[in-house]
Amino acid sequence: MEDSIKKKIVSARKRIALVAHDNKKDDLIDWAVYNKAVLSKHQLFATGTTGRLLEEALDVSVVRLLSGPLGGDQQIGALIAEGKIDILFFFWDPMEAQPHDPDIKALLRLGVVWNIPMACDRATADYLLTSSLMHTEYETVVPDYRNYLKRRI
Repeated sequence: MEDSIKKKIVSARKRIALVAHDNKKDDLIDWAVYNKAVLSKHQLFATGTTGRLLEEALDVSVVRLLSGPLGGDQQIGALIAEGKIDILFFFWDPMEAQPHDPDIKALLRLGVVWNIPMACDRATADYLLTSSLMHTEYETVVPDYRNYLKRRI
């Protein structure tokens, strides 16, 4: 039996998570400054240093979580699972191994599990941020995993 599908209205004011590996922080900050007018209309969440850098660069309030290696990626993942994050911008570094790689994969997995838009590079981030759906309410499909959970018990 298939899991059923439910719908949820995502507000025009999105809850956006911003994460960047050390070698990608400058890229994310440059992108965020370029898009300050749009980002400032939304509620921003970020891990550790990225959050501090965003607050300084954008002069906006950012909900700052722990550094990624100390659990910040998992905190963002938990917020996604709770339906408290609408979009994830994660500028990750594909060229360097990360000590918390399992956390990173888990975070990306949760974005897919809960069907939230994600961008892992600037081009995709530009497409998401300039979408007309970014500025309006949006009816999204949220998977209902009750049947899956029943099979697991």
